[in-house]
Amino acid sequence: MSTKFNFIKTVLSLHDEMISNGFSLVYEGEFSHDIMKMFTSMADQNMEKANEDRSIRRKVFHVMVETLQNMTKHSDEHDPDDRIGNGMFIVGKTDEHWNIITANKIYKERIDELKQSIDEINSMTKEELKALYKKQIRQGALSEKGGAGLGLIDIARKTGERLDYQFLPLDDNESYFFLLKVKIRTK
Repeated sequence: MSTKFNFIKTVLSLHDEMISNGFSLVYEGEFSHDIMKMFTSMADQNMEKANEDRSIRRKVFHVMVETLQNMTKHSDEHDPDDRIGNGMFIVGKTDEHWNIITANKIYKERIDELKQSIDEINSMTKEELKALYKKQIRQGALSEKGGAGLGLIDIARKTGERLDYQFLPLDDNESYFFLLKVKIRTK
């Protein structure tokens, strides 16, 4: 009986945490193209029901697609043949922001480069981001995972917000959980 009670307490605690943070969608597992389509469709329906402004809906949709594609392509728990990555995806809304949070495994040796890229993006003005985006389109070489480095730049351009991130070490000390939080203002 106590196992059932502890499980119920855990579920209720998780529910309360989700409500207090405005989370409406939480998923952990594999990310395929079909799952991406399902999430964007669900979020769009929720925003439509809530009468969210069309321009905000477009931004949220765009950021969801970019972050999910980044996770699908760049997770170090990735199956390149199936184009499937593993990770966590959370969408929520507070009074002033939509929050999109992704988390995926990344190897230790990739952290410095990613951190440097995000810090550079976060330090740029709107005009500098636009110029960097255009430069990447013209000159951007594709990485071994098929990206040209446009996703994070485009997210920062579209939202006008800093990209919040964190790296949490995993048990093996060779890989980390990369958390990315993107805010989209509702006002």
